[in-house]
Amino acid sequence: MKDYKKMIFVSLVVAVASQVGLGLISSDFIVSAGIISFMLFLFYYEDLKPIPTGILSGIMVYLLRVLVHYLGKGNIMDAITSYQQEILFYMFYSIIYSLLIRKGNKNNINFLFFTMVISDFGANFIEVYVRTSIDVFSSLKEVGGTLLVVSIIRSAILWLVLNALKYYRMFLMKEEHERRYKRLLWLTSQLKTEMYWIEKNMDHIEKVMSESYKLFEKINLNIDNETWANLALSIARDVHEIKKENGLVIRGIKEITENQLNDKGMDFKDIINILSETMKREIKRVNKDINLTFNTGKNFYTSKHYYLMSIFRNLIMNSMDAMPEDKKDGVIIVIHEVDKNNHRFTIADNGTGIDEEGLNHIFSPGFSTKINYSTGEINRGLGLSIVKYIVEEQLNGNISASSKKGEGTDFYISIPKESLEEEVE
Repeated sequence: MKDYKKMIFVSLVVAVASQVGLGLISSDFIVSAGIISFMLFLFYYEDLKPIPTGILSGIMVYLLRVLVHYLGKGNIMDAITSYQQEILFYMFYSIIYSLLIRKGNKNNINFLFFTMVISDFGANFIEVYVRTSIDVFSSLKEVGGTLLVVSIIRSAILWLVLNALKYYRMFLMKEEHERRYKRLLWLTSQLKTEMYWIEKNMDHIEKVMSESYKLFEKINLNIDNETWANLALSIARDVHEIKKENGLVIRGIKEITENQLNDKGMDFKDIINILSETMKREIKRVNKDINLTFNTGKNFYTSKHYYLMSIFRNLIMNSMDAMPEDKKDGVIIVIHEVDKNNHRFTIADNGTGIDEEGLNHIFSPGFSTKINYSTGEINRGLGLSIVKYIVEEQLNGNISASSKKGEGTDFYISIPKESLEEEVE
C-alpha cells in the first residue's frame, strides 16, 4: 500500500512540474520539466518501480494537460486528442531507462547522465514520430538534432541538481558525524565515571571472596566457632554494598544509553555500510583470509539500529572466530531478503562448523566451542545467547542455525517488518 501511495504522489508532482516546459515543432508538443522531477524521484526512491511509475506519471500529465487546456480554452475534444502522446513519452522513457540502468550503477551520477540522455532522446523521438506520422528517417533528419540538444540540456540540468544534492548530503553527513563525535566524547567521559564504581566493586568482590574462603576453612576445620557469625555478617554487609554500587552503575549506564543515545534512527543501507567497514577492518587486524560480502534487499528506515548492529556484529565475529588461521578463501556472507511480513537474514560461513550435539546448545549462555589450547582460555560463550535474546525478546523474531562439521555454519533470522520498519520523520 505504501508503494502505491508513493507512486501516486510522484505522479502528481511530475504532472504539476510538466506544466513548466519548452514548446517544440508545434504548439501541441512540449518538452517539459516533469521528466526532471520524475528522474529525481527515481534516484532517491530506490524502491520506486520505474515502468509502472512512468506510465502512471504519463496518465497524470495527460489528465492535467487536458484539464488546463479545457479551463483555458474551453474546448476539451482538441485537448484529448493532442495530449495523448504524453503517456507514450513517459512510458518509453521509463522502459528505456529500466533497460539501461540494469547494466550499470544507478548511484554513479555520470553513468546516470548518459542513461538519461538516451532515455530522453529515445522517448521524445518516439513521441514525435507518432505525432507527425512520417517515416523514421525523415523524422530523425527533421527533429533529431533538436531533440538531442534538448535531451542533453535537460539531463545536464538534472546531473547538476543530483551533484548539488549529493554534496549537500555529504555536508550534512559531515556535520552529523561531528555532532555524534562530540556526543561520543561526552558519553565516554560519563562512562569513565561509571568505571570508577566498577573498579571499586572489584576490590569489594576480592575482599568478599577472601572472607568467604576464610569462613569456609573455619567451618570445614571446625575452628573459631565464635567468629563464624561475625565473619558471615561482614560478608553479607560487603555483598549488600556491592549490590548498592552495582545498582548505581546500572542506573548510570542505563541513563546514558537510553536518554543520551536517543538517536532517531538510520537507513538499513547505512547500518550495512558501517558494519562492512568495521568488520573488514577487524578481519585485517586478525590477519585471516576471509571475504566478507553483504547482499541486501529493500532498504528501510529503523530506530532499532543498535539492536541490528549488535546482532550482526556478534554473528560475524562468531564466524570469524570459527575460521581456522590457516584456511584460504574463507567466506562470510550476509544475505537480506524481504517477504510480505518479515525481514529475513542469513549469515553463512565456510568455517570449522559445529557437530550435532554442539548445535543443540549454541544459544545456551556459557556454551562455547572456542578454546585456546595454548593458554587454556575459553570464550565466555555469551554472544549467541545475547543475539537470541535480542532477536526473540526485543524484536519478536526467531533465530535458528544449521551446520556441518568441517563445512561451515548458517544462521537464519526472521524479524517482523512491524518490529523494524518506521516512517522517516
